[in-house]
Amino acid sequence: MKKHSIADLYIRVSTDEQAETGYSQRSQEEQLRKYCALHSITIRKVIFEDHSAKSFNRPEWKALLLDLKRHKNQIDLILFIKWDRFSRNTGDAYMMINKLRKLGVEPQAIQQPLDLSIPENKLMLAFYLAAPEVENERRSLNIRDGNRKALKEGRWLGQASYGYTNKMDGETKKKWIEPIDGKADLVVWIYEEIAKGLHNVQTIYKLAKQRGYTNARSLFWWIIRNPIYCGKIFVPKFKDEEAKFVKGQHRPIISEDLYYRVQDILDGKKRTKYKINPGCKESAPLRGLLICPKCQRALTASESKGRSKYYAYYHCTDGCPTRFSVKNVNDQFVDRLRDYIPKKEIEPIYAAVLKQTWVKKIGNKKNERNKIEKDITDLRARLQYIADLLTSQQIDPSEYREMKSDYQFKLDRLTAQLSATEDSEENIKPILKKGISNLLLLDKVYIESNFERKRAIIGSTFNEKFSFLNSSLRTGSVNIAVKYIYQISSKLEENKKGQNGNNSILSSLVAQPGFEPRQTEPKSVVLPLYYWAIPFIVWDGKSITFFISAKKTCNNF
Repeated sequence: MKKHSIADLYIRVSTDEQAETGYSQRSQEEQLRKYCALHSITIRKVIFEDHSAKSFNRPEWKALLLDLKRHKNQIDLILFIKWDRFSRNTGDAYMMINKLRKLGVEPQAIQQPLDLSIPENKLMLAFYLAAPEVENERRSLNIRDGNRKALKEGRWLGQASYGYTNKMDGETKKKWIEPIDGKADLVVWIYEEIAKGLHNVQTIYKLAKQRGYTNARSLFWWIIRNPIYCGKIFVPKFKDEEAKFVKGQHRPIISEDLYYRVQDILDGKKRTKYKINPGCKESAPLRGLLICPKCQRALTASESKGRSKYYAYYHCTDGCPTRFSVKNVNDQFVDRLRDYIPKKEIEPIYAAVLKQTWVKKIGNKKNERNKIEKDITDLRARLQYIADLLTSQQIDPSEYREMKSDYQFKLDRLTAQLSATEDSEENIKPILKKGISNLLLLDKVYIESNFERKRAIIGSTFNEKFSFLNSSLRTGSVNIAVKYIYQISSKLEENKKGQNGNNSILSSLVAQPGFEPRQTEPKSVVLPLYYWAIPFIVWDGKSITFFISAKKTCNNF
């Protein structure tokens, strides 16, 4: 070291190091200034850095390097406390030392001084540089192993996902996550909407924003793909260990069955039919369902500003002048819908038939559950079989891992389906009461519904689009099941007036012998009907049989 040297002081400490080892910028600066005063070294400037020493990609260091290039051979030393303040990467450190020497600058640690002109001292330099690098790698390895162990135990690490919040016990310091009211409900809604298959993901994302979702679209995709919401945590592949799912210690927000059904839709394994465009105005539920009487195109809807308020219209496009008042068309549609409301007297018929059919449906569910249990037993036997083959060295470990991953995935899916079939056996009475009540108040239910449910009611009632001609709404053909209900209601009305003496309402809908050939085998037609009350109906030419779905969506209306 020459007399009257000029030095820059480099002080580096990361936040973690300051917390763990007690390093501070002030203490480093004091030691460096005392050293310079003792050795008559002039201090040009002091550089403070708060980045990791894993690389030299540090803002203040890069600025210092540019400054040294501008003042080449004018600065003699860069001083720091220890070599780990300079770098924690041996290879990068040697390259940087050579670069500094070309600029006429010698790096030096005051607590670990080395005369690098002596070849043997380079061994000590290697030790000083390698020790913190080994320490870093050991710390990283310990953290990685600890994190992987926590994942295998089903503990979620880091920031809680959307819909959950981080919790910690103040005494034991135990950490966990739990659902947040509101956000967790929105996650359930998102999954259920995707499972219905009525909207694409982009549409559901927009609808979720209307319900209070404020995060980015990329996080939305993370939500609908993350198994944490069904109570599972993904453990990634590491060395010889295959990637797998483990049961989490947190409370799930959705069922496994719902999660897998959504994944099937996202992966394209399940066909969906998108029906509803949420961009339509709430006031125009018939948008796209009305046919222009002039050009036969579907009418859209928009609002026009009047003197004091806006007026909504169904109108054509591409220069066609056709347009109708939204209020007028909507009112006529509600009047037409009232024609298909069943009479109060039909309620006991619905209740009796649906209750009887529910018993049969539960029997079908039991058969389905028995089949799933048989498949689960078979898969478990296969897993045991390939384990025996591995033990006897008849298959390679790589083949075993591949087959095990495939079998385990199928086993998880079947287990989720089994859980769903058990949950579906609910009490029919409240569903039946609510469903029939809504069916008898169809017009009121329609008026009070949001845009989506209005479209669902329209779609389940009418098979074709409508037209509006001469100030009158003309509906297309109705669902055959609705038609039969309408005919039953009409027969009841005739009985009240004494115009029909038949004792059986249903028998009056069947043609008498001689007017048409007698069918030797029943002809069955399965038709969708109001999903909140009577999902489908079967007509065999002689009688009507109603079926009700076992899905929980019956409760949601």
